[in-house]
Amino acid sequence: MDSGMLADMLAAIQEGDYGIHGLVVVRNGYVVLDAAVHPYEPGSRHIIYSCTKSVVSALVGIAVEEGYIEGVDQPVLSFFPGRTAANLDPDKEAMTLEHLLTMTAGLECRDSYLYGWRGLDEMREGEDWVQFMLDLPMAEPPGTRFEYCNGASFLLSAIVQETTGVSALAFAEEHLFGPLGISDVEWPSNPQGITIGWSDLYMTPRDMAKIGYLYLNEGRWDGEQVVPAAWVKASTRKQVSAGTLEDGYGYQWWVAEDGVYLALGYAGQFIFVVPDKDMAVVFVSDLEDEDFYVPQILLNDFIVPAAKSSAPLPQNPDGAAALESRVKALAVPTGAGQ
Repeated sequence: MDSGMLADMLAAIQEGDYGIHGLVVVRNGYVVLDAAVHPYEPGSRHIIYSCTKSVVSALVGIAVEEGYIEGVDQPVLSFFPGRTAANLDPDKEAMTLEHLLTMTAGLECRDSYLYGWRGLDEMREGEDWVQFMLDLPMAEPPGTRFEYCNGASFLLSAIVQETTGVSALAFAEEHLFGPLGISDVEWPSNPQGITIGWSDLYMTPRDMAKIGYLYLNEGRWDGEQVVPAAWVKASTRKQVSAGTLEDGYGYQWWVAEDGVYLALGYAGQFIFVVPDKDMAVVFVSDLEDEDFYVPQILLNDFIVPAAKSSAPLPQNPDGAAALESRVKALAVPTGAGQ
């Protein structure tokens, strides 16, 4: 990769003062860049917000492979046989696991930013979050259209717990985090002991990059098939049109038209996977709304173009020195040092 272009990107981050806290670039299996902006350090944990959803999706795929879950066509209500859902109708009975995964459940969630998080607040104030979600009326038949629903991702976590007998966090520690060497995480549960499925996972940027690299390699890690390859393919394929800049949505992953797919979280948390460049890129941030897509612009304008060849580039001492200098400059308080 062109170190000079990466140095120029770090300069743009510093000069723009966007609120980016750190980034990691992995290419051809190597960490090419690991930079943190003061006061953050490369090993600092960061809340990844809705990137959590992509992790939950991986756990569902593993649970299917291990036989805990029959498959994506299994009705949602069948996972909770001891419960009776209000507003029961044929549409709700037809709602499947895949509908939750693709945000096409048809439930009247109204719990995204489009609704000021109203439904999410109502669920969190309730005594039983699972029952709250199951009781919601249907806004339309499942599979009709994409409608972002945080509660659907919470139900995925609840389903992992119902079928495996352990929380999503405990299941991840054994089947996902453990194999990847991820141990420095924080992932709280709700008052009923169910891991928060739509957000609230804290991990380091390098560990986020491990998730991206795992998917880049079709679910394999160090010779072990951690996530089924078929699940990775289905998760990162456009299952439904989302009507956004990314356009497509898979199984809790966003899918762009150029083959790039990504986990995306509030305030600028990104795990980009760029298969044709053999690259995974992570950003952790606290971005203003108007700057939310700055990481995607930096990816397109600097990082992808910097991957000029699959073979090693000629030595570039000046570029390497500039990159090292920029990494160090980001690590000191503004106005200190350089």
